[in-house]
Amino acid sequence: MKRDAGHAAPLFVPGVVSLAASSRRTLKHGATFAMFDEFGDVFEVEHSPAGLFHHDTRFLSRLHFTLEGHRPMVLSSTVQPDNVMLDGDLTNPDLFDAEGHLVLAKDTFHIARAKFLWEAACYELFTVASYSDSSRQLHLAIDFAADFADLFEVRGYRRSRRGTVRARVEAPSEVRFDYESLDGLPRATRISFAPRPARLVADGTEGRAEFDLRLASRERRPIALTVQCLEGEAPPATERRFFVMKRVARRSLLAAREDAPAIETSNAAVNSVLERSSADLAMLMTRTPEGPYPCAGVPWFSTPFGRDGLLTALEMLWIEPAIARGVLRYLAAHQADREDEGADMEPGKILHELRECELARLGEVPFGRYYGSIDSTPLFVALAGLYWERTRDKEMVQALWPNVLAALDWIERWGDRDGDGFVEYDRRRSSGLRNQGWKDSDDAVFHADGSLASGPIALCEVQGYVYLAYRVAARLAADMDDVRRSAGLTLKAETLRRKFEETYWDDEIGTYALALDGDKRPCAVRTSNAGQLLFTGICAPERAARVVEGLFDPDFFTGWGIRTVNRRERRYNPASYHNGSVWPHDNALIGLGLARHGHCSEALSLTSALFDAASHMHLRRLPELFCGFERKRGKAPTLYPVACAPQAWAAVAPYALLQACLGIEVDCAAAKLKLRKPRLPHAIDWMTVKRLSVGGAKVDLLLRRHDSSVAVNLLARNGGAEVEVML
Repeated sequence: MKRDAGHAAPLFVPGVVSLAASSRRTLKHGATFAMFDEFGDVFEVEHSPAGLFHHDTRFLSRLHFTLEGHRPMVLSSTVQPDNVMLDGDLTNPDLFDAEGHLVLAKDTFHIARAKFLWEAACYELFTVASYSDSSRQLHLAIDFAADFADLFEVRGYRRSRRGTVRARVEAPSEVRFDYESLDGLPRATRISFAPRPARLVADGTEGRAEFDLRLASRERRPIALTVQCLEGEAPPATERRFFVMKRVARRSLLAAREDAPAIETSNAAVNSVLERSSADLAMLMTRTPEGPYPCAGVPWFSTPFGRDGLLTALEMLWIEPAIARGVLRYLAAHQADREDEGADMEPGKILHELRECELARLGEVPFGRYYGSIDSTPLFVALAGLYWERTRDKEMVQALWPNVLAALDWIERWGDRDGDGFVEYDRRRSSGLRNQGWKDSDDAVFHADGSLASGPIALCEVQGYVYLAYRVAARLAADMDDVRRSAGLTLKAETLRRKFEETYWDDEIGTYALALDGDKRPCAVRTSNAGQLLFTGICAPERAARVVEGLFDPDFFTGWGIRTVNRRERRYNPASYHNGSVWPHDNALIGLGLARHGHCSEALSLTSALFDAASHMHLRRLPELFCGFERKRGKAPTLYPVACAPQAWAAVAPYALLQACLGIEVDCAAAKLKLRKPRLPHAIDWMTVKRLSVGGAKVDLLLRRHDSSVAVNLLARNGGAEVEVML
């Protein structure tokens, strides 16, 4: 499981409730997310993140709708393709009296249930329709509760004390729950109804609203429910009408996507995957003072994470560079400027995660601002340089330059703590993360005999990230007329590359070692980490070819994607979090590396595998990860029980894989779009890419597959950009 540092020992996501099997329905807007069941209800289950959360605090812990004292039957339930609305269709079951006589036949009443989130509130509308042949009385009830549980409590943290909850009926149609928080931040839940309920009660942490409706045949009656999350001194929203706020939400979404690039293909399933990916990314984007930032994932990581945001932006840089702008500005604003052992903080280091929940604000968990990530800092430098090359946004990059220099200084002064030329990590306190790369579970770094590596640990892919950071920072420094710094960074990159090849390559396993442990012993284990090296450029071509060959051996390649660990390794487990599962973002980065080294056939195979996997997923949504069992005829990929879905860097993986297939490079300085050996998967006959920016210009492309080649047509061009195809 993905680990967070706890008060005395690392916290983790308990493996006692399967989110994959819970028929969850997920909504998110801004800092608010909700998880409902297929009925649209919320039921409290231990360690299950069901409910309405704002800033990782649960403002609604129970929502239970009944009809004549019984749960209705579900006819349909889905989140719309744009992720804005949850729609459900319900009907009454057959109901009998005490003597067994049928008093209400099934399907007499239909209830359309719709809900969405907007600005820290959940808006819901029940539309009750009667299909009785005569006028009928109907009793409806909605039970609700608010426990103000911290997400870390839901995940298993046992807190020593917590505040109290008090409920009161404020008006004939309104209930309020107030939480006497321990951190001094006022929190409350306001629940309002329209029309006014026949009865409304609230006591302690629970409440109930009852409605007595008399409906004529074919009559429809609406019941609106609004749940507002109130935090701090901000006044609650005054507008609570469902359709008014629905129009606001829709218009905002359309405005945000109006000029965005768009991809369409000949394959309907591929289009569905891309549409869901785009909608997931839009849902996970959260406004910050520095610009939009993609939160990592729902439910466990609905907050800014440095590594996740950086890799999400990198995967989407070719098509939506504005994401990188928001990520870079946010992380620059939160770059460490001092040393704090409890937060694994050192000057120049880039954020791991930021939380605003009560336990974080109290310091019971160290995530108010936590910096326990070894790769966020070099990835920040790399993304800043790549963003410059993609956009030539001089004003932005000049503003970032001091942050880039501070990050480079951290790499050398703090990252390479023993001066051996490699960047390594070791937690500063026992409450910190044991492992601080992207595979951050406790058992993710090990030797061939299965023994865990001791720190400080120098991961192979981190050296690749540092190499990439040096290379792009050198080019950036040259463009900023800092020739001396550019030469120095180029030399550092080459020195690192040579030493890395000498130290990490293991001819016996045919790939690069996973890591060096604290005694500088290589972890001679075959992992996907070596695959990520391909896109950084640090690999020698002949060794890159051997890495690729190994990754597509059946011991690595499942048919759905590449496993994190080769199945011959001692700790391999296809149902583990990091030791044999398949991570879409990991595969996307490998795909970009395949394209860089000219392995077009393998890039096509990997892309087809991931799109096939996505087509079998609920809502055609790629989750954070899935199990690494081999592909078998007639069997879908095996889900991982507590994976986040949506997850930002998984959502955008399809776009990175398409970039790999098409070999797309944007040379903004030359106002040129390059396609190196473009290919399309066999499932796609044609593809259009519209409104793709190249500097100040935009182009529309049509690509058609002809056996093993692709014809590229320029459909439209707004500006002076050129398109170059290199076969």
